[in-house]
Amino acid sequence: MISVFVFALVFSTAISLVLNWILLKFSKNLGIRNKNSDNQQVRWAAQEKPALGGIAFFLVFLLSVSIAGFLPSNTDNLFYNQKLIAIIVATTVGFIIGLADDAYNTNPLVKFIGQFTCAFILILGNLYIEATGNLAIDYFITTLWVVGLMNSINMLDNMDAITTTASLTILASISFILSKGAYETTSVVLILGVIGALLGFLYFNWNPAKMYMGDSGSQFLGVFLAAASILTIWGERSDYSGIIQLKQFVLPLLIFTVPLMDTLTVTVRRLMRKQSPFVGGKDHTTHQLVFFGFTEKQTALILISIGIVSGVLACLLYVGIIPWTFTTTILSYAYFFLVFGIMQVVYNIGKKRHENA
Repeated sequence: MISVFVFALVFSTAISLVLNWILLKFSKNLGIRNKNSDNQQVRWAAQEKPALGGIAFFLVFLLSVSIAGFLPSNTDNLFYNQKLIAIIVATTVGFIIGLADDAYNTNPLVKFIGQFTCAFILILGNLYIEATGNLAIDYFITTLWVVGLMNSINMLDNMDAITTTASLTILASISFILSKGAYETTSVVLILGVIGALLGFLYFNWNPAKMYMGDSGSQFLGVFLAAASILTIWGERSDYSGIIQLKQFVLPLLIFTVPLMDTLTVTVRRLMRKQSPFVGGKDHTTHQLVFFGFTEKQTALILISIGIVSGVLACLLYVGIIPWTFTTTILSYAYFFLVFGIMQVVYNIGKKRHENA
């Protein structure tokens, strides 16, 4: 079975490279970003570049679904697996709402409705975060996670390769954790397919980027990452029955450190300025790292390093190399807020340097 997984990763990467090359070659003005809009994500680079990466993501994902459908499964066949069907449908909806936004710059309300629809589809497919035992509260937490992450990944896509590499480190950690459990063959193939799609796209998205993923890519990734995390890392609870457990939030907090840190920073600071968190601007952690003095490539490498360290810590906790106790749970939270705090210091210094430049 390992050979099947290796083939899925290599094949999806190769297909992604070819698809993105074709899309870039024939893009011309199709999918060009940086149109003037008040609510569109503001990109760091001034040049207009095609934002077609999401199309390749979705096509490679569909190819992975086709391959997975014919593989022997540990439980039900793909086409009878309620949760996997929900993931396929929800990611399709996410891709479509992102594609519509790329093409027509749709009203933010339309996007929100689409994001809530994605969360509803996952819940309908019995894929939700079981955090309290109360379905209404669990559904609310699930909706908050799905919608929040779709917006978080979209907001993070503001500089070359940032969202691509952050998503890669997240999926790498999820894949490792999935491989250590009673994994579902088709789930692994789908995740490896998306990893391959990201690797192929990264060649064109690394600074200086030749193309962007667009909202079609960020919305697709947002719902897929949310669904994959609910499927794999949201189930870690202590034996005792607590309504809300600190332990259950550790793996998501660590593995998603980069997007959560950026979104929390931007949201809090914009609300303090009485601005909408959803209006684009050059006030993300990525921008402040550059204002601080790092290059764009160094900024990407810094966030990649944070993502890798955080993911490794999560994996070490999961497999027990780091004993998972109440103390290490608290230390995990402390680590996240330490990274967050350091980033706030860098943010403030970068902001002052930029204002005084």
